[in-house]
Amino acid sequence: MNPSAPDWILKFLNLFDKEELISSFENNQNFYRALKETGFIYGVSVSALPKKKLGNLKLTKEEFTKINLFHALLFSFFDENVNATNKEAIASILSFYQQMEKKKTGFFQKFSLSQKPENVLEHILSTRLQEANTLLKKNTVSLLTYALLYLDVLAFKQWLQDPDSAKAYYKQLETVVLTACFHTLKSKKKKTKYDKLLIELFESSSQYIIDDTEGGAATFLESLNYLKNSDNSLEKKYLLDLCCLTVWEDLKMDEIEHQFLQQLLVTLDLSETELQQSLLALNVFSQKYTEKILLFEYSHPVKQFYKQSASTVKLLIIRNKDRLTRELEESGELMLLLGQSTLRDLSADEKRKVKEQLLDICKTIPSLTIFLLPGGSVLLPLLVKFIPKLLPSSFQENRIESFKRKE
Repeated sequence: MNPSAPDWILKFLNLFDKEELISSFENNQNFYRALKETGFIYGVSVSALPKKKLGNLKLTKEEFTKINLFHALLFSFFDENVNATNKEAIASILSFYQQMEKKKTGFFQKFSLSQKPENVLEHILSTRLQEANTLLKKNTVSLLTYALLYLDVLAFKQWLQDPDSAKAYYKQLETVVLTACFHTLKSKKKKTKYDKLLIELFESSSQYIIDDTEGGAATFLESLNYLKNSDNSLEKKYLLDLCCLTVWEDLKMDEIEHQFLQQLLVTLDLSETELQQSLLALNVFSQKYTEKILLFEYSHPVKQFYKQSASTVKLLIIRNKDRLTRELEESGELMLLLGQSTLRDLSADEKRKVKEQLLDICKTIPSLTIFLLPGGSVLLPLLVKFIPKLLPSSFQENRIESFKRKE
């Protein structure tokens, strides 16, 4: 089976029966534990869930990630629809992504109507893994993206219960997860130079994506109270696992880090045992595969994530200069706000407008869809920062006009 070639989904479904893929797992908790053992929750898939060999090909981490994402979505569907067919499962997953992506111009139009549903889903899963984006070298894709793929699974579970609320649910949970990781990172006593740079990047993202409200970690933890009585304990386990992953770099936990995680346990109504289990699972996985696993970087620490992000965003702006300039000129308010951002701090409402309008532009330019992927919003401040610098003429003309109006 080759997950990088067409028809791999059908082959996967023919290779394993429903018993192996679904019934062999007692419940959602059991499946989540098994999924974590593959590395999928940590953003580094080193195996697939089925015990039987997938074939003779040596699969990459990206291919294992793709298989695990599909398997997790499949399991979620059959957990709710025990007697349904594989065909119905694929149709349901497609409907879910169609609703989640419906405002992205051309997202589904680019798939031929003559394509089989399985092939369309294969393309969508590849898109979720950024495989189509050649500007991002595979070893510089941050774990922040791959670790957030489990949000698709949680959102799909929500969609199966209440389709209309799934998109808002995804956005809220993405913000909660990123903010939790941000506060966990801030709690580290010994911060490296690049931890500090990343915190700075997160802080500049605060009103674009991260919820860094007044009161800091305490206020954020209070905002999580809605999860305390949540029936969905997978949300809580996932949040805890990612926070543990965030402080994993030195394999040690200082008092302040531990204190923040203790507060998180209380807020989520989880036990100390669950924290110890989360850390033990991370330790076992790390030792077994001898890989330094970090939430914010895959194969290199935060340093490369930060450096590569800045250079990638610059390259994207330069390569799409003409198209970007045209789109900006058509959206007068955004042009004005970006120009203003170089002279003063924008208000929270202005930042929200900038985020919404920039993401709308990103939907129309294929190379910029990186910003629409899980975790991609964290890079928005870099886009805001570099657009006026790399497209100066447009903004200088704007400033002259604004001066004339003042006179």
